[in-house]
Amino acid sequence: MRIRDAAFGAAILALGSTAAAQDWPVWRGPSRNGIAADGQDLPVSWTDTQNVIWKTPVSGRGASSPTITGDRIFLTTAEEDRQVQSVVAFDQDSGKQLWQTDVNQGGFPAKIHRKNTHATCTVASDGERLFVSFFNRRAIHVTALDLDGNKLWQRTVGAYTPVRYQYGYAPSPTIYKSSVVVAVDFDGDAFLAALDCSTGREIWRTPRPAKSNFASPIIARTAGRDQLLIGGSDLIASYDPTSGKELWRTEATTETTCGTVVWTGNLVFGSGGFPKPGIFGVRADGSGRVVWKNRKGCYEQSMLAHDGYVYAVDDGGIAHCWKAEDGSEMWSVRLGGRVSSSPVLAGGNIYVSNEKGTTYVFEANPHEFKEVARNQLGNEAFATPTICGGRIYLRVADTVDAGRQEFLYCIGKR
Repeated sequence: MRIRDAAFGAAILALGSTAAAQDWPVWRGPSRNGIAADGQDLPVSWTDTQNVIWKTPVSGRGASSPTITGDRIFLTTAEEDRQVQSVVAFDQDSGKQLWQTDVNQGGFPAKIHRKNTHATCTVASDGERLFVSFFNRRAIHVTALDLDGNKLWQRTVGAYTPVRYQYGYAPSPTIYKSSVVVAVDFDGDAFLAALDCSTGREIWRTPRPAKSNFASPIIARTAGRDQLLIGGSDLIASYDPTSGKELWRTEATTETTCGTVVWTGNLVFGSGGFPKPGIFGVRADGSGRVVWKNRKGCYEQSMLAHDGYVYAVDDGGIAHCWKAEDGSEMWSVRLGGRVSSSPVLAGGNIYVSNEKGTTYVFEANPHEFKEVARNQLGNEAFATPTICGGRIYLRVADTVDAGRQEFLYCIGKR
């Protein structure tokens, strides 16, 4: 088994016994690092009429990526006129909406960042249940649903009362074995917490620095063990996902970031964008030693680590490639348009959407930048693509005058 395949398999096992490799069960996919399963026959070009399997409207507004479990697709969305945060399910084959469950009503914050939504977290699934974390009524609430949309439990994990940066909430929950892990970082009583997937009972809680941050936690198998990693708050930090005990921390990234860290071998890579940019490569062996850093920065986007190289697309739409071991820049190319979503690697190509709905496809080639295609759907895209089962799922919006409508597209060869 190749190293990447072994890492992929370990990530699947960490999700729990019911997660399947063809699913996309959590933020950044089954491998947790934005890399899709091998062996998919994917299109690289599409239009409104070419290679579109189906297109379906999505009510409300959200920035979550599609989560796929079995034959169902799940999104979070929020309707500001009704002050409702919901989970919506669609049939994977037809795009037909199967159900919509209103999880919370009322209590929306008065202020959020203009690029944020009240439904930015991506659904996490253990194959039997769905988990979401929403901000309302000045707190973070975690809710579990079954696959038919029935509410199983709901827990208020803690207050969320940011003062300095009232930008809303963004982190997605992640799953480790039988627990769901959430991050609540802000300039107050910040923490990480793990809840039992079956009951919502709190398993552990670990304090975090009192600093604003919007990054999602992630589980990585690196340096010979499972590690719960998170960037931001001027740190890259690692925790034992079983107990919440801090394993190591390194002064890296910046105070505020949105991107999820990535890893390869015994190296972890994180980025920060505010108040100053920086990309960092750090040893995950417990030393926390910074191996390399530069002054580039991905504030909203997560990166990719693949075959000894790190790929990134920053806020300004510039694609980068660095050597993982020492940070040597291989190339840097402007794609065009601002970018908020994260890149996904599939079939040797990298797919990334800009904020205007253009999805760029370029080779994961460290030696030179090679654009494969660029594709337009809608005129607004903030959600990261989901790629599994030979299909690409894109959440985009069409905005005309004062009107706005979101759509979920299923792209595949036809």
